[in-house]
Formats: sequence, structure tokens, C-alpha cells
Amino acid sequence: MFLTKKHSLQPKLHSRDLDFYSLPPFFTYPHLATFQPSLQVSSCSSILAMDSVMALGTAKPVVIFSKSNCCMSHSIQTLISSYGASPTVYELDEIPNGQQMEKALPGLGCPNLPAVFIGKKLVGGAREVMSLQVRGELADLLIEAKAIFFWNKK
Repeated sequence: MFLTKKHSLQPKLHSRDLDFYSLPPFFTYPHLATFQPSLQVSSCSSILAMDSVMALGTAKPVVIFSKSNCCMSHSIQTLISSYGASPTVYELDEIPNGQQMEKALPGLGCPNLPAVFIGKKLVGGAREVMSLQVRGELADLLIEAKAIFFWNKK
């Protein structure tokens, strides 16, 4: 018996059959090491949103992701600015892919806004920043990130 068509013994693999965890190592992202296994990445756009958040968050000494109408975000911006730092602020309700970026933040470990990056590290939200302030560690963290050069403790 002769076959006129080439038949493949390998099953065809469609992109819908792939999930994030089955991708080869060169597709993985190092900043997702803290990604919760129980969370499912539903689409490629959420991975891109996480990449966007991480890229923007690590680009400057202090980055805050917030919403323009959030009073806690405004308070954190004011607190950090009171040290003389100039935080880069991304108002997620005013930028084109802000909604996807906001949905990506819980996967990075920050379930609520504001999300604050200091020194290329995700510090957390308002609670974590206020804890740093109360413990007297916020100024040292800002100096270490080179957001400010000195702070005169009174």
C-alpha cells in the first residue's frame, strides 16, 4: 500500500492548547518567580500587562501606579514627595492599557492600588509604604534607590 499524502504521526499542536506553564524556558519571565501557581494566566494580554508593569516600575527610582480619584494614592504620592523625591506616577484610569495593568498587579503581589516600586523593587501598596514610614525605613530606602541624596533626621 502506497501513501500519496505525507502523514505525520505527531499530533498537531494549536496555540489554544498551550498554557504559560508549558512554554519553553526562553519564554518565561524572571519577575514572575513570585507568581502564584493557583492563579491562571487567561491570555497573552495579561502577560504583556505584567511585563509593562514591571518594565515601567523598574525604569525609575520611584514609580507609583494609582488612579486619579484614589485618596490613598494621593497620600502616598504626597508622603514620598515630602522627602524631596519625584515619583513617576502612572494614573491607570488615564492611560490606554491601564485596566489590563491594574488586573496584572495582584499577580505581582499587590492586590490594591497604589502599587509602589522603590529601587526597582515592588514595595507594595499604601499599607506597606506607611509601615516603612512608621518604622523610619522609608527615607533609607529612598536614599538607597537614589531617589533622594540625603535626609536630615530630626
